[in-house]
Amino acid sequence: MSVLPLVFTSGWASGINAYAVVLLLGIFGATGLTDEVPESLQRPDVLIVAGVLFLCEAVADKIPYVDSAWDTVHTVIRPVSGAVVGALLAGQSGSLSDLAAGAIGGSTALASHAVKAGTRMAVNTSPEPASNFVLSTAEDLGVGAVVTFAMFHPEAAAIIAAVLLVLGLLMLFLLVRRIRRFLRRRAQRREEKRLLREAPPPS
Repeated sequence: MSVLPLVFTSGWASGINAYAVVLLLGIFGATGLTDEVPESLQRPDVLIVAGVLFLCEAVADKIPYVDSAWDTVHTVIRPVSGAVVGALLAGQSGSLSDLAAGAIGGSTALASHAVKAGTRMAVNTSPEPASNFVLSTAEDLGVGAVVTFAMFHPEAAAIIAAVLLVLGLLMLFLLVRRIRRFLRRRAQRREEKRLLREAPPPS
């Protein structure tokens, strides 16, 4: 069986929460639920680091504006993680070249990361903080559910991930105006901080 569906699904999930993907795949492999996961993802040190970083993301992802700063930092990390996980999965199964799997995993992760980061910018235009908490929790649960489902039904999980990705891109297109408003507000706050720093002290 081709590992392509699992590569695509893990790439989509990595764009949302790369640490959760590494942690889940590692646990599934270490517990013997699947043979698709390479041993490098099952190592205790990898699982510990992924678990700690997952907890850090779980907290940062629920705080307004902190979540967008976290997303900015992970613009490179998530696609790279998706590419590496995809290549490792392909190397384990031998049914897909590492290079092709890396390209699929990385590009899919980049697309889903763009959806997540853009959606968070739009949500941060709202004054109340509850939206961030609800959205972050839904993302965590969604990633966990889809990756777990992919272990047993990879083709169906890949279809679900593809549908969610397309819907996310469409929603992102509709939220462009709110995202621009967020960027303007952030630029305005930076300019106000700069002016405060450069202002002469009171005599």
